Amino acid sequence: MKEYEGAMDIDMDSLFAALKRVKGRRKPTSVALEEGSIQDLKKIAKKLDVPYQALMRLFILDGIQRFKKAA
Repeated sequence: MKEYEGAMDIDMDSLFAALKRVKGRRKPTSVALEEGSIQDLKKIAKKLDVPYQALMRLFILDGIQRFKKAA
């Protein structure tokens, strides 16, 4: 398993916002990931002391925002 060293460039305000329940409905979705990717995600989440599902949501939302800015 890949080891992550050094500071992680994660906006903690965005992370905490992702942890909060947003008013409105969320639609459950499914994403098929390789086991290694899930383990890496869990390892990063443990290091940040947050649930891995919230971290995954943050990564997805961050990717959407970056895509919108680039478009």
